[in-house]
Amino acid sequence: ACMRGDPAASSPEEIILCYPGIEAIFTHRMAHELFRLKVPLIPRMMSEYCHLRTAIDIHPGADIGSSFFIDHGTGVVIGETTNIGNNVKLFHGVTLGALSTKDGQAMAGTKRHPTIEDDVTIYAGAVILGGRTVVGKGATIGGSVFITKSVPAGHVVSQLTPELHLKPPSGDQRFLKNNEYSKFDPGI
Repeated sequence: ACMRGDPAASSPEEIILCYPGIEAIFTHRMAHELFRLKVPLIPRMMSEYCHLRTAIDIHPGADIGSSFFIDHGTGVVIGETTNIGNNVKLFHGVTLGALSTKDGQAMAGTKRHPTIEDDVTIYAGAVILGGRTVVGKGATIGGSVFITKSVPAGHVVSQLTPELHLKPPSGDQRFLKNNEYSKFDPGI
């Protein structure tokens, strides 16, 4: 999945030795099996140790399919009842979380986290919350979106490019003479 999904990957050796997402996925696969066998504490210790090393937080209860790839990885959070299909790619800063945990232990054992179907790409900073939220097969989730409702298969979710407002440094009138700030285009 890494060699197919990352043009910067130069070799399998580089991926295995240098990609934090690979370490997180390998650790998760082992911790998940122990979690399924109801081994106490050890799966959580494994995932937290990996979280410390990689800044990727995957609960051992999360069910993740094959060919799963986390690109860059820092800040990825995947909750306990998340279901992820096959051929899914996440970028850094993605959260697959619960809508609320205010009832705490009363919610234990319930589906609190989203389902991500096969062939989905989720870009940096996306937040997808809720146990009833399903991202359909082949969907693309754009960066920095906040989702609490299901996304149909094959759809693209994005936000409008935000309008940027630039202000020159205090007292600096040089930029205002040519009206450069009013013409600023972020290039997106």
